[in-house]
Amino acid sequence: MIKGIIFDFGFTLFYFDNPSVERYSECFKQGMMKSIDLLKEKQIWNETLTIKAFLQKFSRKRQSLFRKSIKTKLEFPTSIIFQKVLESLKEKGVIDNLDNLMDGTYEKLANIYHSCEEDEWIPFAQTKAMLEKLALKDVKVALLSNHPNHKTIINMINKHDLSKYFDFILTSAKFGKRKPDPDIFHFVLDKLGLKDDPRSVIMCGDEYADISGAQRTKIQPILFERKYKFPFEKEIENTDYRKIYNISEILDYVI
Repeated sequence: MIKGIIFDFGFTLFYFDNPSVERYSECFKQGMMKSIDLLKEKQIWNETLTIKAFLQKFSRKRQSLFRKSIKTKLEFPTSIIFQKVLESLKEKGVIDNLDNLMDGTYEKLANIYHSCEEDEWIPFAQTKAMLEKLALKDVKVALLSNHPNHKTIINMINKHDLSKYFDFILTSAKFGKRKPDPDIFHFVLDKLGLKDDPRSVIMCGDEYADISGAQRTKIQPILFERKYKFPFEKEIENTDYRKIYNISEILDYVI
């Protein structure tokens, strides 16, 4: 008997319209330009610092921390990347001071940076109807996403009026670790009140981190077969999992 289901977000419940490297890059560049506007408003921006130089420094730091997160399974939220980049620029004398960056400003910069995503991620056509049917069953439902900015996920769920269908929502940014680290799965199980019965829970996601993490914690893994293949995608070694091709098929596994 299934007592709980944990869903991934991207390419499981939502899809990214036109998921190309170029579209991702353009989207985040738009967000960065808005973040820079906030830095100028806060009188942090030094006109000797070019936008190109800032973008390059931010990109290098983001890529460096992302590689580290893959190795360590620690998450480095986007707010931390902004903080590290700006503190580095201050140490080098490029920026005079950061006094105007009060508590919450780094988080605001991250929210603005990721705001470009909120119009690009769209629920699959079957997502809401599936969640509505799931709500009629005696099953706990959670959302677990590897995302570096928690508020962005919350905003997108709220935008499409889906928050009422989840008993718990967690991101790697909020928890500090990424899937497939077992700790983040155990935390969700605990919040659902099912930590002692992981085999009664399904993890439904589209990639290695979802399936491997579920297998490590004795959660039942179901792979939502994604239409797109991404470069450097890690193959799932343990093939002991089931597949679905439409998110509504998850209902077939709930008695």
